[in-house]
Amino acid sequence: MARQAMASFAFMVDDERWNRAPQDQRQLFCGVRRIVVRRPKDGGSPRRVRGSRRRGSSTLVALVFLGLSVSIAAAQELEPRAYGNVPVGLNFLLLGYGYSGGDVATDPSLPLQNAEVDTHGAVLAYARTLDVWGMSGKVDFVLPYAFVDGTAELAGQAGERKVSGFGDPRLRFSVNFFGAPALSLAEFKNYEQDVVVGASFALWAPLGQYDSEKILNIGTNRWAFRPQLGVSKTWGPLTLELAPDITFYADNRDFLGARREQDPLISVQGHLIYHLRPGIWISLDGTYYTGGRTTINGVKGDDRQENTRLGATLALPVNRYHSIKLYYSSGVTARIGGDFDNVGIAWQYRFGAGL
Repeated sequence: MARQAMASFAFMVDDERWNRAPQDQRQLFCGVRRIVVRRPKDGGSPRRVRGSRRRGSSTLVALVFLGLSVSIAAAQELEPRAYGNVPVGLNFLLLGYGYSGGDVATDPSLPLQNAEVDTHGAVLAYARTLDVWGMSGKVDFVLPYAFVDGTAELAGQAGERKVSGFGDPRLRFSVNFFGAPALSLAEFKNYEQDVVVGASFALWAPLGQYDSEKILNIGTNRWAFRPQLGVSKTWGPLTLELAPDITFYADNRDFLGARREQDPLISVQGHLIYHLRPGIWISLDGTYYTGGRTTINGVKGDDRQENTRLGATLALPVNRYHSIKLYYSSGVTARIGGDFDNVGIAWQYRFGAGL
């Protein structure tokens, strides 16, 4: 449930190594000063256009990792049973931990090698089910916290950076407008789910950890919102759920002194859920997402995402009020990022509605 993080690493790179780099033009950043390094067509040494600094025969550059998604990135969420009916008036308190590790999502125009990131994330969430004019609904709030450690190599030289802090909090409202009426706990005992159609709207506020002079941040310094549709169909103990959505991003107007824009990210997730017995269920999860290309000060990056992930979720009740959820997911195909493993555990406490 965390948002996106970014990482940068400082290297001393001499001109000979830059000559071996494949790109004719690179957008780099040094501190908060923008520098553009161009290699002449004759293959000679690169020349500094503006904002560059020299230290002997080397250039100090901070490489930008664009679009690095960690385990709690919006497009990569795998959330089964988001569109099922639940008695109104219930409250849910959730505390979770997740770990993800693997390849960092980078702009492929940057000559980076062995880019990896490890993320330890915690999340605190609260949800309440509602009666929305006779339809079942829900409002939930999620507050993530993450510890991120990233490494990469440029021209054989390694760099590392670490950061921790709160991520951008998320507020979401959802309603099932077909097949899931608002029911009390007593009424719910006679309810049998068939086809449910619903929708949700999620909003991320730019309140997470962010340092405008650093690239590695937990927060994103921008607003984001996501409308989503959801459809589920139940056959006895088996439920199939599909949820397409699109995430829109406001601009980050203080990205190392530059303006960073990002195209909408389109995704769809699906879940095949099997209920073993009351309170115990297992789900096979999958998601595909594409888009999210970034633009910095009018210069478009070659970082459009087109990724697929698969995973599984297991829910186990402890008693009437407490339950535990285990989950795992892994990247299957990845154009930019998404090629990482994600594993976690969540504890849930429910109360209210006459339990």
